Amino acid sequence: MTTVEPLGAVRERVLSSLRQEIIAGRLLPGDRLVERELAERFGVSRVPVREAIRALVTEGFVLFETPRRAVVRRLTRTDVAELFELREALEVYATGLAARRATRADLAELDELLDRAADATAADDAEAITDINTRFHDRILAMAGNSLLISVMEPVDGRLRWLTRQNEEWPQLLAEHRELYAAIASGDRERARAHALAHVRANYRSTVRHLFGDTDAPVLTGTDLEGEV
Repeated sequence: MTTVEPLGAVRERVLSSLRQEIIAGRLLPGDRLVERELAERFGVSRVPVREAIRALVTEGFVLFETPRRAVVRRLTRTDVAELFELREALEVYATGLAARRATRADLAELDELLDRAADATAADDAEAITDINTRFHDRILAMAGNSLLISVMEPVDGRLRWLTRQNEEWPQLLAEHRELYAAIASGDRERARAHALAHVRANYRSTVRHLFGDTDAPVLTGTDLEGEV
C-alpha cells in the first residue's frame, strides 16, 4: 500500500528545504522562486509550494515584487540593525540567566559544541559552522530556563541564522564563543552579559561589512547594562 504524505507535512518539508537553501546561500537575494519549477524539483503539487512561499514571506525571507513574482529578499541596513537590536536585547538577558542557572551537563554540552565548531572552522565548512553556532546559541537560550524568551525568539530565529551566515570571520567568531562560554561557566551574571553584548555588537559590525562593505557600521545602542535587574 502506498502511503500518501499529508499536505501539511509536504508543505513543511518544502518550507524547511527552501528556508535552509536561503540561509546556506544556495538561494541568493534576488533569486526568483517559481512555483512550477519548485514543484517539479520537489516532486510535489504546486499547492504546498505556494503555501511554503507564503510562509517564507511571513518569516521575512521572501517578498513578492509583483503578485506573481516571488524573490529572495535583499536585506537592508534597517533590516540588519533591527534584527541585531532584538538579538542584543534578548541574548544579553538570556546569557545572564544562563550564567546563573547552568548545570555541569549544560556546560559540557556547550564545550562539546565548541570542539565541533573548532573542527568545522579548521575545515572551513561554512554550513557546519552555521549549524553548530546556531546550536550553541540555542543551547544558551535553553539554559536560561525561560520559555517566554524562547517563544519570542522563534519567529525571527531563521532570519537570525541567515544573518549569522553572513559573518564569515570564523576564527574570530570561535574565539568570541570560547570567551562567552568561559563567562557563563564562571557563574558571574554581569561578566556573561558583558561578553554577550560585546559578541552581538562585534557580529553586527562584521555582518554589515560583509553585506554592505561598510567599514564603520552604525553603533547599536539598545542595551545598557547599567542599572538593569
